[in-house]
Amino acid sequence: MAEIARGNSERGELVLRRREDDGALELRVNGVFVMDDRETSSEELLASAALEAVQRPDRVLVGGLGLGYTVRALLADDRLGEVVVAEIEPDLVSWMRSGLVPSILDDPRVAVVVGDVRAVVTDLPDASVDAILLDVDNGPDFLVYNENSTIYTSGFLTTCRAKLRAGGILTVWSSSASTALETAVGAVFGTCDVKPVPVQLQGRDELYYVYQGAS
Repeated sequence: MAEIARGNSERGELVLRRREDDGALELRVNGVFVMDDRETSSEELLASAALEAVQRPDRVLVGGLGLGYTVRALLADDRLGEVVVAEIEPDLVSWMRSGLVPSILDDPRVAVVVGDVRAVVTDLPDASVDAILLDVDNGPDFLVYNENSTIYTSGFLTTCRAKLRAGGILTVWSSSASTALETAVGAVFGTCDVKPVPVQLQGRDELYYVYQGAS
């Protein structure tokens, strides 16, 4: 395993590395596997599920930059006007800007805010975005950073709904099925659409999940 870059913040340690077995670029946070560039289908579904649900994605907010695959999938849609990316870890942004991670930040439709997605969403004017996509942690049941637990609660989800325009959509990524998240989204939005995503994770068959609520 070849280490590409390492960073530290108050939330812990980030490591970007290249796997020797398949050459994949891999991100780990506090020693926990977060994502790689080999299996990106669930990030792409997070984007496509949102794009399919809105007629005019003029302005979209993404919580979590990661390796950029959710944003890259959004940018493939010519209807997209602007995507605001909230990323709390400045190292992830700098690694992408420097080219250690293939960059999507030179697209003029992309604006990056280095900050906590909760604060970024809260600061939005009401009814100002067409979609909010949250890929901030591994999901409510396998958190890398415990303080992210509030992202998956009805309180923050209610804030997200207030920021959506009529017909807007919230999509939330999770590495595992979560009854609590499904219940919270359903309570705030009336219903919750759950999309299992079969993935190959380093040779293993796994399921990731996308939870969706429409305003």
